[in-house]
Amino acid sequence: MGLVGTAVVRDGGAALPRGFWAAVRVWLEKPQVANRRLCGAAIEAEGTVPLGEGGEASSPLTALWGGGGPEGREVSAGAAELGRLWREVCGQLPAGHGQLPPPLTPWDGPGRRSELRAVLRTLLPRGRPVGPPAPPRRELAVQDVYNGTVTFLPLEEDSEGKYQIKKCNIYQIQLTHLKDEEWSVSIVAPFPEDWFSDGIAYPKLAWLGNELLSKLAKWSVEQKPSEFKSTLSLISVAKYSKVYQDLKEKYKEMVKVWPEVTDPEKFVYEDVAIATYLLILWEEERKEKGFTKKQSFVDLGCGNGLLVHILNNEGHSGRGIDVRRRKIWDMYGPETHLEESTIMPGDSHLFPDTDWLIGNHSDELTPWIPVIAARSSYSCCYFVLPCCFFDFHGKYSRRQSKKTQYREYLDFVAQVGFVCGFCVEEDCLRIPSTKRVCLIGKNRTYPPTECALIDKQITQYINNHQTRPVVTHDRRVGFNHKDHSDVFKEAGSELPENETETAGTIWMPGFQPREKVEQIRNCASLPRDFVDDVVLSVANLLLNAAPQKSCSNMHGGNMNTWNQGESLSLKEVAEHLNKETLKRLKSEYGGLQTLLKNNHQVFEVLNGRVHIRDWRKEKPSRKTKPEVKRRLSAEAFKTRLCWFFLHHPDGCSLPSESCTYAHGTEELRQSQIIKKKKHIQ
Repeated sequence: MGLVGTAVVRDGGAALPRGFWAAVRVWLEKPQVANRRLCGAAIEAEGTVPLGEGGEASSPLTALWGGGGPEGREVSAGAAELGRLWREVCGQLPAGHGQLPPPLTPWDGPGRRSELRAVLRTLLPRGRPVGPPAPPRRELAVQDVYNGTVTFLPLEEDSEGKYQIKKCNIYQIQLTHLKDEEWSVSIVAPFPEDWFSDGIAYPKLAWLGNELLSKLAKWSVEQKPSEFKSTLSLISVAKYSKVYQDLKEKYKEMVKVWPEVTDPEKFVYEDVAIATYLLILWEEERKEKGFTKKQSFVDLGCGNGLLVHILNNEGHSGRGIDVRRRKIWDMYGPETHLEESTIMPGDSHLFPDTDWLIGNHSDELTPWIPVIAARSSYSCCYFVLPCCFFDFHGKYSRRQSKKTQYREYLDFVAQVGFVCGFCVEEDCLRIPSTKRVCLIGKNRTYPPTECALIDKQITQYINNHQTRPVVTHDRRVGFNHKDHSDVFKEAGSELPENETETAGTIWMPGFQPREKVEQIRNCASLPRDFVDDVVLSVANLLLNAAPQKSCSNMHGGNMNTWNQGESLSLKEVAEHLNKETLKRLKSEYGGLQTLLKNNHQVFEVLNGRVHIRDWRKEKPSRKTKPEVKRRLSAEAFKTRLCWFFLHHPDGCSLPSESCTYAHGTEELRQSQIIKKKKHIQ
């Protein structure tokens, strides 16, 4: 009775009971990692509370619970109210003395102590409610370390501002030591028959006993220190949830009119999330520094410009600069300030009147942004979201093998910020991207009188990271031209005509900005005849290789044998192609492998080996496709001829009705996707 679920765990590494409390902390502070319908939780108050009737709460326990950020700073103010809330809650439990209903483990059991630890949290739903907004879902979590339990008491506020326990939804998480290395993690609810579920803050009991319990058990013994900060650790999650939903609603129409070839949902909602983060970060900065005017900004490498558009619309003056104009720029209107220009790190690209520099996937400019901010003015700050790995002069080369490449690059960009005299902070954004760690330089480590000293430090640091000789003028980065006059002449002669006169203002003449015209080098621009010839040559090579693999299949009651061919390594395939073909492929990113993968209908490339694709073996995706992908699949059906029907000696391995490609011109349909693209243009 009342047992929702239990899981037995083995602790061979002495992680328990400490690991259990770490798992509970995750569920308390970041419930969204388990319950995807939540955006997070706001910790409103925490502290120690006495057993029995009454008493005031003592100092908050932010260190114990790992509290931090804006919520952590507000916890101290809420701790004083915890005593009053605790008295109200205790009076509503059995006998009016704070006793828990069975079968929950009582607080006054063996080893009774004078204090418990409590956290008041508000659960934040991910999306907007369909109907009228529901009142905030608050819970008081009471931790009893000695007995290994944490009890969740859902609270509802009445018209007089007093909290009432929602008794039907009380539950307790328990840790029990069974024997030796065996422990059990259990979830118990005293009134399971009355449990109320709204599918968001109050999930079903079955979900608690299956999904949550399995995660708690796993986290308890597999807690590994993350190499990244917690998501949204520097701002209020509650504010973020509200502002994000408002902006998402405000800019959702952009998805419908997106003219770029990139995925509209990913890019629109990612930029909405980044804008949300910056708006809250800047609001906090205005409060801290006593500013009234909203911060100005420049987005370096602004791309589609949507982030600039949102920030401009929300009252922040600023502009975006990118080497290449995008089609969507024309849709924003005159209030959104975007410039098509090449940025060369140097004195001609400083921003002394700008409060913040933004680098959102700014590629080759990423390591330069802290430098530009430091040299623009003492008050200039920066925000970078590193993606592709670039050094000051080109692609970043790995220096350590013990870290992931991403972690190593983040540390490099953070180190640049430290050298530039910034207190660099790291946070993790909530965006649909694998590269979602941002670095923020908001405060300086030195007084304004030491700007010249820091400037020399920056120059020396960049000098130590260059890999090719460049020119030095005063503080500019590079070799001393007195000792390398030949290099000076050579470098000067290689500069474009419009940059020769300003060579002295460029900090690293060897810097390579992005090309204005984006080169397509993924084999997509190769002539169709050339691609078809390579595909046919490779397919024949695989089909004629010995021994041949034959796969049997039943079609209409007849047993047919279909030649699947042999598999060969990419190296073996390349050895059979002529030199002119290989030379042409090498000019493309990925070369032969990219071309074969692009021809997904014919080939399958696995672990460096090339196979003829057998569509009978293709398994349907386990995950339900999003509506957009389902629609695109339906629109593309029978819009291309089947390669196997035309070229394979045994024809297609699938009957016409099962093949997504057309078996003959009479089955061809006109592509609806092409029609839509023409209409947009």
